Amino acid sequence: MIEKKDIDLERAVLIGIITQEQDEAKSREYLDELEFLTYTAGGEVIKRFTQKMDIPNPRTFIGSGKLDTVKRFIDEHDIGTAIFDDELSAAQERNISKILNVKVLDRTNLILDIFAQRAQTSYARTQVELAQCEYLLPRLRGMWTHLERQKGGIGMRGPGETEIETDRRIVRDKIALLKERIKTIDKQMAVQRGNRGKMVRVALVGYTNVGKSTLMNVISKSEVFAENKLFATLDTTVRKVVIQNLPFLLSDTVGFIRKLPTQLVESFKSTLDEVREADLLLHVVDISHPNFEEHIESVNKILGEINSSDKPTIMVFNKIDAYKAKPFDEADLEIEKTEQHYSLEDWKRTWMSKVGDNALFISALNKKNLDEFKKRVYDAVRDIHVTRFPYNHFLYPDYHYEVE
Repeated sequence: MIEKKDIDLERAVLIGIITQEQDEAKSREYLDELEFLTYTAGGEVIKRFTQKMDIPNPRTFIGSGKLDTVKRFIDEHDIGTAIFDDELSAAQERNISKILNVKVLDRTNLILDIFAQRAQTSYARTQVELAQCEYLLPRLRGMWTHLERQKGGIGMRGPGETEIETDRRIVRDKIALLKERIKTIDKQMAVQRGNRGKMVRVALVGYTNVGKSTLMNVISKSEVFAENKLFATLDTTVRKVVIQNLPFLLSDTVGFIRKLPTQLVESFKSTLDEVREADLLLHVVDISHPNFEEHIESVNKILGEINSSDKPTIMVFNKIDAYKAKPFDEADLEIEKTEQHYSLEDWKRTWMSKVGDNALFISALNKKNLDEFKKRVYDAVRDIHVTRFPYNHFLYPDYHYEVE
């Protein structure tokens, strides 16, 4: 189901809605993210369509008039894929496919496709396949012509399964098999974690594409795959790191995203055991992103779902080299100063000041303020280690800054 293939650049259109809960600015931002997801999956966005609605149309998600407009554009510009920003029901997907006559995907399907491309280990591939099967199960009807129900008539009466029921049973059996396989791998990984002894465990968490893997490479001097694409990291990577003379384990985890499909949260909860069992979390934030505060909320929400929100956490604001504030003229009385005009110093005086020593501002790519980062992590890990082994306190003196 998830064989890796070379993907040609597919021409696609994006479709989203504007509602009372999701205004025009937020809809635009979600579509920006959806475009980045499409690019990551190997697609090229030709046009975006949005429509103001109170609630999505239960039959076709958007109105029939807007759908006709989309259909005309698709026919005129040789578009092969229509991607919707929200999860479509099985009925909506079927109805839209019949009208547009092209491949129809929603955000969930797109993320699953990226995960299938990115999965490297047997464990990750099993988790992705489980999520795909759970997504596929309610959508079997009408997906292939051989699944159409048998018609009644002479010679067709009597007991027996229809083909669609047979396929549903096969998929359910596959889901049960994959869950058992994941349980087996979980036991193996639990043994591996147990074999690591009493070393302090530190986990990198954060939104997707905030620079966790780049930071991991810089600190651990390893070569974890890092790329400016969403979900570049899917498999959890653990490295032994030594700062000064203090060793600890650092793990790089899968990035989070808004509107994360339920199937993926469930399937990847076992991957996030590294986060659950960590002694310290490094919450990495891309401060150059205009909506990084929403990203923080999304990550905190998922941390709450896996019972990890109460762990000691250091906020690491990354990509300070890419941060640019919108110009603001104090003399211009017509323009009100907003968060878009904040400099880094302005931000440090906001709610970030309450975080205190637990807020760091770095650039992993350009290695800015990394000494301060290392000192803060060293102090936090040392405190945890000394609490665990009080007789070791003399082994780890105060941090000595490196001379460049």
